[in-house]
Amino acid sequence: MKAFVFPGQGAQYSGMGKDLYDHYSDARKMMQKANEILGFSITNIMFDGSDEDLKQTRVTQPAIFLHSVISAQLMTTYKPDMVAGHSLGEFSALVAAGVLAWEEALMLVSERALAMQEACEMQPGTMAAVLGMADEQVAEICNTINDVVVAANYNCPGQVVISGSLTGVDLACKALKEGGAKRALKLPVGGAFHSPLMQPAAERLEKAILATNFYAPQCPVYQNVSAKAETDKDIIQRQLLQQLTCPVCWTQSVQQMVADGAGEFYEFGPGDVLKGLIKKINPEVIVG
Repeated sequence: MKAFVFPGQGAQYSGMGKDLYDHYSDARKMMQKANEILGFSITNIMFDGSDEDLKQTRVTQPAIFLHSVISAQLMTTYKPDMVAGHSLGEFSALVAAGVLAWEEALMLVSERALAMQEACEMQPGTMAAVLGMADEQVAEICNTINDVVVAANYNCPGQVVISGSLTGVDLACKALKEGGAKRALKLPVGGAFHSPLMQPAAERLEKAILATNFYAPQCPVYQNVSAKAETDKDIIQRQLLQQLTCPVCWTQSVQQMVADGAGEFYEFGPGDVLKGLIKKINPEVIVG
């Protein structure tokens, strides 16, 4: 069975999508429509912007989403048996499964980016990558810290990202190293994504999500929150609301997809980060 997977923030690069725009009329039409929806020329920034330009949250998230959705739709055998996306990538996955129209999903992604940026400004936070420690141990140590810090991204065995307040992450990094982690390295991010500090963003995004049409999925969606096959559009909508403040259960999602029959994984979007993570989670599957 074929699984389509979609990357999240951090996969962007200058020049992304220009080859698609130049060679495919459908890609051109979608990108031009995206410029209209967003109210600014995201394609100009994608094609010619600097790395700093692309790091702006209002640009990064729509740009990755657009690249991912177009890349998948250009595939000649566009029929996944299941889909999943890492954080932001879940919106691309929902388009691939027919749950959201791409235009409406783009508007949600844009609102999500602005809401997250606003939350970061309200409550400063950060994230750190923890290497060489079991998932459960990372979560347990975070629970002992007397400040806001949680396990936020379960990326693959031995790689967990923690998220929280500036003080909370600093204290947790120290405790994790003392507890046996090989490394606890702070990341160059603008906020505490997938932590309780994103609650203001979740509240702002809720109105937009509830006002958007969700459709029955054409294939199972493995969501970050539950890490299992979801086929009820109302559950999918509810869990998308929870995503900003809950951990990304990527390891668990891939393991469940394999258990449910996935033997081939195809990543759509800029970069190939998910391919590497999937091979670490299960070296036996085919990735492309």
